[in-house]
Amino acid sequence: MSFLERLFSIPSVRKGIWRLWYPFLTRRLRGQEVLFLNYAFETNPPVGLSLETADEPNRACIQLYHHVATQVGWQGKDVLEVSCGHGGGASWLTRALQPASYTGLDLNPTGIAFCERRHQVPGLTFRQGDAQELPFADASLDIVINVEASHCYPDFPGFLREVARVLKPGGHFVYADFRFSDQFVEWDIAIATAPLRIVQTRSIREEVLRGMETNADRSEKLICQRLPKFLHSLGRDFAGIPGSRVYEALKARELSYRSWCFQKA
Repeated sequence: MSFLERLFSIPSVRKGIWRLWYPFLTRRLRGQEVLFLNYAFETNPPVGLSLETADEPNRACIQLYHHVATQVGWQGKDVLEVSCGHGGGASWLTRALQPASYTGLDLNPTGIAFCERRHQVPGLTFRQGDAQELPFADASLDIVINVEASHCYPDFPGFLREVARVLKPGGHFVYADFRFSDQFVEWDIAIATAPLRIVQTRSIREEVLRGMETNADRSEKLICQRLPKFLHSLGRDFAGIPGSRVYEALKARELSYRSWCFQKA
């Protein structure tokens, strides 16, 4: 393991890096209407969602949200998304699945300010806050959703305990993320010991690879246009462009991408 990899493995350092990276990314990308910061999802044959014209450019990213969210029914539910990024998933899910309320929470205040300006949707609100200390009352939410963000958290088991705390009895946690092979055991132990019951889980490796390939040209152009050259390699990893470390690790099964549905007893 290199010095930088060892440094990045320290929880406090990792969280500090994300605190700097995401506001920087928001400032660099906001003029390009980048509404999704997650990888993507495509089945074979294609998912074939019916989308509005304005949503079509983000089809592959929307399909990842659709896969994760529709493991449970949303109509009339109170929903929290932890780490909502630029709010594209929050906006689409609120419009498409019609929850009673949807709160998008993110640590990045620059991102939250962007979301509040960009996404004017009835029932949708945004709030700055920490995934490790959710600013919600015990047993106050029906659904918590978390898409491709927990690998950034310094205390993943603590995050799972927070999710369980804020869910109502019978409420659901729908979740997707990735880990590299040296983190598989730690990830599995955290999930197995969480105060939540696993309803279902599956590998979505093939679908995410297809989604990365679908978005590759658009992502490459954005990186070259909006990021300084010394950050292009990091940007390609962040976007999962074919040839990047993340894409090749997922292709070689050295990285696992999975989705889950949990329920609180």
